[in-house]
Amino acid sequence: MKNKKKDIRALTKQQLQDFFVDRGDKSFRGTQVYEWLWQKSAHSFEDMTNISKETREMLKENFVINHIRVDQMQRSSDGTIKNAVKLHDSLTVESVLIPTPKRTTACVSSQVGCSLDCKFCATATLKRMRNLNPDEIYDQVVAIDNESRLYFDKPLSNIVFMGMGEPLMNYNNVMKAIEKITSKDGLGMSPKRITVSTSGVPKMIKKLADDESKVKLAVSLHSAIDEVRTSIMPFNATFSLSDLREALEYWYSKTKSRITYEYIVWEGINDKRKDAEALVKFCKYVPCKVNLIEYNPIDDGVFQQATGEATAMYQNLLEQNGITVTVRRSRGKDIDAACGQLANKSS
Repeated sequence: MKNKKKDIRALTKQQLQDFFVDRGDKSFRGTQVYEWLWQKSAHSFEDMTNISKETREMLKENFVINHIRVDQMQRSSDGTIKNAVKLHDSLTVESVLIPTPKRTTACVSSQVGCSLDCKFCATATLKRMRNLNPDEIYDQVVAIDNESRLYFDKPLSNIVFMGMGEPLMNYNNVMKAIEKITSKDGLGMSPKRITVSTSGVPKMIKKLADDESKVKLAVSLHSAIDEVRTSIMPFNATFSLSDLREALEYWYSKTKSRITYEYIVWEGINDKRKDAEALVKFCKYVPCKVNLIEYNPIDDGVFQQATGEATAMYQNLLEQNGITVTVRRSRGKDIDAACGQLANKSS
C-alpha cells in the first residue's frame, strides 16, 4: 500500500522548524521552506532554489504540496475573469476577479458545493462535497493576485468570500486562510480589505465577533419577513431573523463595524412596499448599508428580476430613512461569473 505523504502546508512555521531540528539541521531551514510555501507560493520543492538538492529530495520523500491549478480561465466582455480551480483530489471550485478602475477584487470560494439551500443560487444545486483547506483558499487569492498584476497592472486590493459555499460553515479553515493572507509571512493584506459574506449563521457571527477578527461582515438577507425569507432560504426556519438580529447586534457591540446587507428584489416575491418597509425596520437595529443587487438567472425561471420601479421604491424608502444604499450592477454575467451563478459551468 502506498504511504500517503502529508501536505507540507498543513504544518505551522514552528512545526517546520522542529522538523528540521529533529533531523539534525538548523531551524532557519524550516523558516526558508515556510517562506517558499507562503510568500513565494512555490508549487514544487524544485522551486526552492536556495535550498540544497539533497534537502529538496528529502522533502519530496516526506511531503507533497497540494497546490491548486487554474484548469480554465474565462474572460468576460466587461473584464471580469472566472477561474475553474482544480483541487488536488480533482474536485473543482470557481473564483472570480472583478476589476474596476480603482481596484481589483477577488471573489473566492470556501466549500466545494454549499452547506445551505438558497433556492435562487446555482451553487446550492451542488451537493456539498467538502470544505476547502486553508491553503486552497489562499491559493485562489494568489492566483487572482497574479492575474490582477498580469492583466490590469496592479496588485489585488480586496477579497470577498462570496464564491461557492457558506464561509461560516467552514469557519476554522476560512480564518486560518485569512490569517495567512494578512500575515507578513503571507500576502500581508489588510483584514479591512476582506469581507466575509454569510447567509446568516448566528452562532458563528458571534464567534467571529468574539475572535476579534478585523474583517468586514456582509449578510445575504433578501427579505426581512420570516415567511418570505424561509420560502427562498429554507435554512431561515432554523436561523430565524430574530436570532440573526441578535447576532448582528452582538457583532456590532463587539466590533463597532458597520454591516452590509446584500439584497435582491424579485418580481412577485419581495417587491412590495411592505417588503421594503420591513427591510427599513431591520436596518435600524444595527448601523448598516444596503447593496441592492441585480439578479442573475440560473435557468429555472422561478426567480425574475423585479422592475426598475420596485428597485427605485426600495432605494427611495431606504434613503428617506437615512440608510446608505447602492444599486450594484452585476459583472461577468456572460461567463456565469456573477453573484449566485457559480456552479462549475465552464463552457
